[in-house]
Amino acid sequence: MPLVSLDVRDLRSLDRLQIEIGPGITSVVGDHGTGKTNLLEAIYFGLSGRSFRTRDRRELIRFGESVARAELVALADEQTSHSLLASVSRTEGRRHLLDGEPAPPETIARHRPHLVVFSPDRLVLVKGPPAERRAHIDLFITARWPSRSGLRQDYGQTLAQRNALLRRVNAGLAPEAELDAWDIALAAAATPLIEARDEAAAELAPRFGESAAELGVEAAELRYAPRSEADPEALREALAERRTSDLQRARTSLGPHLDELELTIGGRSMRRYGSQGEQRAGLLALLFAERETLIASGSPAPLMLLDDVMSELDPAHRELLASRLANAGQSLVSAADEDALPSPAAERLVRMPSGSAAVLKAVA
Repeated sequence: MPLVSLDVRDLRSLDRLQIEIGPGITSVVGDHGTGKTNLLEAIYFGLSGRSFRTRDRRELIRFGESVARAELVALADEQTSHSLLASVSRTEGRRHLLDGEPAPPETIARHRPHLVVFSPDRLVLVKGPPAERRAHIDLFITARWPSRSGLRQDYGQTLAQRNALLRRVNAGLAPEAELDAWDIALAAAATPLIEARDEAAAELAPRFGESAAELGVEAAELRYAPRSEADPEALREALAERRTSDLQRARTSLGPHLDELELTIGGRSMRRYGSQGEQRAGLLALLFAERETLIASGSPAPLMLLDDVMSELDPAHRELLASRLANAGQSLVSAADEDALPSPAAERLVRMPSGSAAVLKAVA
């Protein structure tokens, strides 16, 4: 579902900005402070209803204004297009519309490309806690197998119910025997999520290692490390064995909400022992492993949003990155130095204005 255009109003430093988005690589160039990152964030916000930089969407609202909005047009086919509009208001909260009507996230996800983001903030995927990597692989599962898109939500809802019951039992408001049914339900919801993560990691692992090696990081590996088996009966029994401990803590101590997606170099944790350069390369390798896996499976190529990535690479790796991006899908790459762009990334440019309002077109 390729993007055609973006219209932004009052989002961070962007007063009013419109751009056309073409196929292949679009490079967003301009001096520091002209809003390149804000433009990429606006695209992400318009498509997902969220920011990749903050959990508080109100931070997107331009200083002195009351509402920030981003609207994109995406092509479904040669005759059909869809508009996606996200907005956040200081007084009325947020909205996310598909063709002018409110729609649930799972519906909107079916009408937009899968999003892949590289930015300094996204290094949390490598450097941060396991929850970041669990959420990330679950988003990949949704793109890879849309029919599995509800696995994470189903498990999360069941987990919340079991944890609530643990608290009620602790408070003497419910009998302990009620946990039997929730142990069965949690094990049933956990099993397909564990299986999906294991299958996703198995597909990503070889491409992750190859991409990392191309970026100069040898012996990099990706592995899914579940805390429990993908066996509902075994998991139910394990939950029963841990019940006393779970009641003491008032939370569930076993299940895929505690699993890890391990990224390593030579068997050592990339999170703990990788250098800053190795961690950046690891993030890029993970994102490109996702991209190549989706393309190989026949799924649409994801939309790549790469913020200031060229400054992280030497000329040879810039050429490698650009050649990969040019072979399929759409990518937007921000860069302060236009001269640092390899030829495939310099064919379509959006030059950011020094002011805050503009109607821009990509120029050859």
